[in-house]
Amino acid sequence: MNQLQSDRRKFLKLMGVGVASLLAPSLWARALQPGNRKPNIVILFADDLGYGDLGVYGHPTIHTPNLDRMAAEGQKWTNFYVGASVCTPSRAALMTGRLPIRSGMCSDERRVLFPDSAEGIPSSEVTLAEALKSQGYSTACIGKWHLGVQPQYLPTNNGFDYYFGIPYSNDMNRVAKGGREIFFRPKVEYWNAPLMRNDQVVERPANQHTLTKRYTEEAIKFIHQHKDGPFFVYLAHNMPHVPLFASEKFQDTSLRGLFGDVVEEIDWGAGQIMATLRKAGLAENTLVVFTSDNGPWLPFMQMGGSAGLLRGGKGTTWEGGMREPAIFWWPGTIQSATVADLGTTMDIYTTACKLAGAQISTDRIIDGVDLRPALFGKGPSPRETVFYYRGRELYAARYKQFKAHFITQSAYQKENPKKQHDPPLLFDLGKDPGEQWDVAEEHPDVIAKIRDIVQEHKQKLVPGRDRLAKRLDHEF
Repeated sequence: MNQLQSDRRKFLKLMGVGVASLLAPSLWARALQPGNRKPNIVILFADDLGYGDLGVYGHPTIHTPNLDRMAAEGQKWTNFYVGASVCTPSRAALMTGRLPIRSGMCSDERRVLFPDSAEGIPSSEVTLAEALKSQGYSTACIGKWHLGVQPQYLPTNNGFDYYFGIPYSNDMNRVAKGGREIFFRPKVEYWNAPLMRNDQVVERPANQHTLTKRYTEEAIKFIHQHKDGPFFVYLAHNMPHVPLFASEKFQDTSLRGLFGDVVEEIDWGAGQIMATLRKAGLAENTLVVFTSDNGPWLPFMQMGGSAGLLRGGKGTTWEGGMREPAIFWWPGTIQSATVADLGTTMDIYTTACKLAGAQISTDRIIDGVDLRPALFGKGPSPRETVFYYRGRELYAARYKQFKAHFITQSAYQKENPKKQHDPPLLFDLGKDPGEQWDVAEEHPDVIAKIRDIVQEHKQKLVPGRDRLAKRLDHEF
């Protein structure tokens, strides 16, 4: 793609976002600081972190004082979901505010993008970074991208001014022989992962021992450079996705072992970023969100995380695969609370756009809703439904506290094929978040309601072309 084509594509996409929209008069007044300065937005995104892997969400031996404080000072959400239970489609949902089936960023053939993937996020999608850039934001993507490795799919061609990170999962470009045992005694040289700055590889293999530390330092540097704002920082850690690595300061310090070391270093990084915002006088004009892309990778045993009281993990449409920790922090604006309302990462997209004054595209369905009523204590979350896709197929749907499973399947085991359920399994997640007791016989009316919701959803659905299946004859 030449420079003229690239500039034209960016211009057309930004025009699709639109210019500044007006905020409602009094309801959202305290969302903007004096002088109507747009709030800075920081998203901290972990990889494969389970619902039960933070102290504030109940883990008994992982020490996370900074995230615990963030939750105490802000809002801890207990019914917060991602757009898919694996990396690529989940990240596409966050970046576009849309279910991955709409953009084509999901597949039944290859569940995520790989170093030999030919495609990535479509140019027609308006990323959160592009939406915020249309409102004058400086934008940085730091860490794992996983939405395409060819030049046109990299962060710097999709709304980000700056990129520093590994463009896909840290277990890809594997060069060591052996099975899962190499993940239990990982060494940097077992993987040839490329560390990039903008569109150039600056280190290969990446020294994964120092990734979390360097990502945090890059984020802090960007905040200092753009403290006059507004800025958007998307810090997407590569871990605790395996292989696990921690810096020397954190190695062998957690009772939870290496997994705990890694999570505690991520917690340290969150604390450093919040301290930076406070010291720079930016905390009261910055929304910080912490969550994860999907649940724990359970087959890796002690190298994987925990979904706590939830059932299942990464790769499944059980709660443990798609319900995540979520913490919102904005001193002076978001009051301390534990929120049981429904929310999703797609809602971060819509909420951030509203806060920035960016119009939401009207030429496509946006699945994200505006969470400002719940965040600012003005009312409940407007979300009532959650759709659970596995690849390109809808497996389950939630309406209020009830969840219906039309199909169930374990994460990866081929010997455990998917199972159709008619009538669907039904769980009351308010009383049974672990999905242990099927109450379908007691609530035929609820099943009928969820069937109607699913039917209406499918009638309006126009699936995007599969963007994950096509391969190149070489790896990046």
